[in-house]
Amino acid sequence: MSKTMYTQEHEWLRIEDDGLVTVGITDYAQDHLGDLVFVQLPDAGKEIAKGEEAAVIESVKAAGEIMMPAAGVVTEVNAALADEPGKVNEDAMGAGWFFKFKPAQASDLDGFMDEAAYKTFLESQG
Repeated sequence: MSKTMYTQEHEWLRIEDDGLVTVGITDYAQDHLGDLVFVQLPDAGKEIAKGEEAAVIESVKAAGEIMMPAAGVVTEVNAALADEPGKVNEDAMGAGWFFKFKPAQASDLDGFMDEAAYKTFLESQG
């Protein structure tokens, strides 16, 4: 059974049974960004260190980066976003995912927030 965790940068990580991690942005993030107009994804097979830029997103309001939550190798990207970046706005927690990666170490995924902790974090943001 998959487990969803959250970062303070409003990204979600869905940890699958096979150890792969799917990355996207939360509804909170897409709502604050507004309509996405461009998404640049990493190449499958690319090794990215924790904290490095993994993807670039642009909306009608702002541009931003999706940072790599843990060191790993990108295994798959959501190619549909190249033509339809709006999928992120329509279904941020589902069809709007950005990429999947295999973490270098499973322990690198420790320390992220669960849904309850993320909701508390959002409330603290005012």
